[in-house]
Amino acid sequence: QVQLVESGGGLVQPGGALRLSCAASGSIRSISTVGWYRQAPGKQRELVAHINGAGTTNYAESVKGRFTISRDNAENTVYLQMNSLKPDDTAVYYCSLEGRLFTFQYFNSWGQGTQVTVSS
Repeated sequence: QVQLVESGGGLVQPGGALRLSCAASGSIRSISTVGWYRQAPGKQRELVAHINGAGTTNYAESVKGRFTISRDNAENTVYLQMNSLKPDDTAVYYCSLEGRLFTFQYFNSWGQGTQVTVSS
């Protein structure tokens, strides 16, 4: 079993910044792809950013140049630095991790979500 705990969400004014964290725990042998997704009210969940097993990053066009995804493999933690936030960034943000357990079983776990609200 893998548990993900997200933190760092909150209320911020337009132009402000937040840093989301996603800490994984459990019988994790390795983590390959990590990602952040978001879901705004009335909209489908969308990919914000992810890093694949080779370290290649990919961002949604709407966040390029403003958001940065990073990972700390030693701590099994993923971060999302969000700068120059806009009201359209308001959503519940979810982290997702894929990898292998110590039993070599594949896992794909999701965080519980953290609310980000950008408003003046």
